[in-house]
Amino acid sequence: MKICLPYSLAGAALLALPACSGPVPARPNVVFLLFDDLGYGDLGCYGQTLIETPCIDSLARNGLVFTDMYTACPLSAPSRCSILTGLHSGHSQIRNNDERWARPEGMVLSEADWYFDAIHEDPSLEGQCPLAPGTLTLAGMLRDAGYTTAMVGKWGLGGPGSGSAPRDMGFDYFYGFNCQMLAHSYYPDYLWENETKVFTSNEYMPVNRRLDPGADPLDIRSYDKFNQKDYSCDLMYDKLENWVTEAAAGGKPFFLMWTTTVPHSTVQAPEDEVMYYVRKLGEEPTPITDGGWYYPVLYPHSAYAAMITHIDTQVGRLVRRLKELGVYDNTLIIITSDNGPAANSNSPGEYFRSGGPFKCRKGWGKSTLHEGGIRMPFVVSWGSRLKPGTCSYAGQFTDLMPTLAELAGAPAPVSDGLSFVPSLTGVKEQPQHDFLYWEFPGGKGWLAVRSGPWKGLVRNVRDGSASMELYNLDDDPRESTDVAAEHPEIVELMWNHIKASHAAVPSRNPKFEMDINYPEAE
Repeated sequence: MKICLPYSLAGAALLALPACSGPVPARPNVVFLLFDDLGYGDLGCYGQTLIETPCIDSLARNGLVFTDMYTACPLSAPSRCSILTGLHSGHSQIRNNDERWARPEGMVLSEADWYFDAIHEDPSLEGQCPLAPGTLTLAGMLRDAGYTTAMVGKWGLGGPGSGSAPRDMGFDYFYGFNCQMLAHSYYPDYLWENETKVFTSNEYMPVNRRLDPGADPLDIRSYDKFNQKDYSCDLMYDKLENWVTEAAAGGKPFFLMWTTTVPHSTVQAPEDEVMYYVRKLGEEPTPITDGGWYYPVLYPHSAYAAMITHIDTQVGRLVRRLKELGVYDNTLIIITSDNGPAANSNSPGEYFRSGGPFKCRKGWGKSTLHEGGIRMPFVVSWGSRLKPGTCSYAGQFTDLMPTLAELAGAPAPVSDGLSFVPSLTGVKEQPQHDFLYWEFPGGKGWLAVRSGPWKGLVRNVRDGSASMELYNLDDDPRESTDVAAEHPEIVELMWNHIKASHAAVPSRNPKFEMDINYPEAE
């Protein structure tokens, strides 16, 4: 693809498949860091020039940078569902965000206090739609293969008592947010540790709160009530480092799924770190005083950057700890994001060019099937075992299930993925997907297929549209020129892929399903 990236591409042949420097070791530990709404261009190793990510960039220099890795869905819960089950969004159980207990239709923000209060006080109302009982997940597969498993961060696939909390789905240990709605605050008054609410030093502060009447929106002290004592990213990091230390001493391989909420809105970081970026980037013209479902923010650009650098620093701390424990060289570290950058008032994606070479303004990033919504940064590190470089393998998060199964020596469940172990080892030729498929019923409904350089895109599916746009991503990565009229045979092939990929949602949830209006054959 004709995409400009920094040193990682400039110094390596794009199509080369790097090889391990020695024999493939058995059963590596796995650390899977999933950012939340991080764009393709938000890391230095993918071209970011304003946000500092030296620790992740160091892993990239010594590992693999994938250029064509995709999420399976452009939104939080369905993306996580596909990661954990290995099924793309035409087969998966969860295909959209949906609350376990939804607020009444038409409820406006000013009426929302009771809603937040209700889910805050009653765990049975907390969380999003659950996975079906007994679903075999990535974590369950690895636990069955002898791994000890943990998730630290955001879950979003069923709340406490739903039968689909993390410990119901293969994780031996969990610490973090069960509910995505409550994760909009980085200073919560409680987090979950397994099945127990663990209270912090913070006061309860629903995310629909505003500045106090008469408060000066240009005075940083006016925002103190939103930025409290216990920063959730730090609470979660301390737990995960302690868990890794104990797991490394236990003698079994371990799997850690670190699902940070960074940089999802509300954008919040410790004040000194925000002010570092204020000095670097300069004062911002307009604070956000009405953030919808998010807190007011004085410096949204600087806070966004500070959040990402904060996690990058923690990545560096974890790498040092792995080295101290003597397990770094056989720990596979994967760093990616659940979907593309958001375009709400808190998320300065255009300012930072978070989409990298792809458009990311409203309608082009998160919650869309444009490249900015689904093409992900994907960095893989494995101690000294990888030959540094880049990989142009076109893959999808469904590939994680068969890849980790192969590395763990586990029976691979049926999935829509392919193992990309050959791309890591160079021992044999990497199999290629005939095509990649997406469907997303959010908004007016989307369909997309990628086959080689070609990408077919259908919008407004819920309105009955059967009009497919076609782009050649080699020539047009920003999806600017629709060439469908010039290639009817490719459009027909794309529709055949859609027909072969879409299946009814098992739960019959209307928010997850959409009728597809296939074009009539000529």
